[in-house]
Amino acid sequence: MSPAARKIVCFSDFDGTIFMQDTGHVLFDNLGCGEERRRMLDEQIKSGERSFREVSEEMWGSLRVPFEDGFEVMKKELDIDPGFKGFHQFCLANDIDFHVISAGLKPILRKVLDDSLGKAEASSIDIVANDARIETDGSEWKPVWRHDTELGHDKALSVKEGRAITAEEEGEIPLIVFIGDGVSDLPAAREADVLFARKGLRLEEYCIENNVNYIPFDSFFDVRREMEAIMKEDQEKTRGVGKPARFNPRANMWRSVSSTQAVPKFVAATPSREDRMFLWPDSFSEFRPQAHRNKTST
Repeated sequence: MSPAARKIVCFSDFDGTIFMQDTGHVLFDNLGCGEERRRMLDEQIKSGERSFREVSEEMWGSLRVPFEDGFEVMKKELDIDPGFKGFHQFCLANDIDFHVISAGLKPILRKVLDDSLGKAEASSIDIVANDARIETDGSEWKPVWRHDTELGHDKALSVKEGRAITAEEEGEIPLIVFIGDGVSDLPAAREADVLFARKGLRLEEYCIENNVNYIPFDSFFDVRREMEAIMKEDQEKTRGVGKPARFNPRANMWRSVSSTQAVPKFVAATPSREDRMFLWPDSFSEFRPQAHRNKTST
């Protein structure tokens, strides 16, 4: 990437995005409460009967196996997106900060990445997720929530914090990219300048229903190809002739701030809920789950 190019920070969901399955679902279905109970609990989240945090604590609490036993099951069940390893190498080569952002448990995600990529390469990936207390004998699996909210992890706040830290370090507001698949990604997705949504899943459906600009993808091969074009477009400060708008309307606002002195004041003035409603029309409408969707990836 040219030295003159703006810093890019990429946030990606984990379950259903980097890996095709949900790590929690694999554990619960095989070693915990079972698939039937897990689906029933998922429906309670969708209906609003119970919070994500409350239901998650029940699901994780249903596990009674040592961590390593759980990991062996995940190794057999999980499939990594075929293009992810190459995409991560692309990020390293182009000085793109890559962060996993998840409502899952950090020790599990770290172990899975270490095994899939190798510890050396995986160590360059920052994981922004909930922590966990897992007893050696497996008698207790308890989430240690990142934020005191009903979701346990405020992904939007984590993206804002990441933007602010990079802005302080670089002296300009970075371009924020988010990659996801499910409805739980919406808070973080609304904070991104460029949004990638996996084809055919709930995040894409939401974007279509609410006219939110996004880039669909089948695999990280697609993400890499589009990122190469986006880097060029952003450096030229143009959307490209004959191409659809790729950026969240906020991107132009972020781009206008470049001096180190302006960063803290601007970050402190992060758009309010009302501002975001203007920038992302209708994105604050209530989610109405569709009967044919069973997926609730985190």
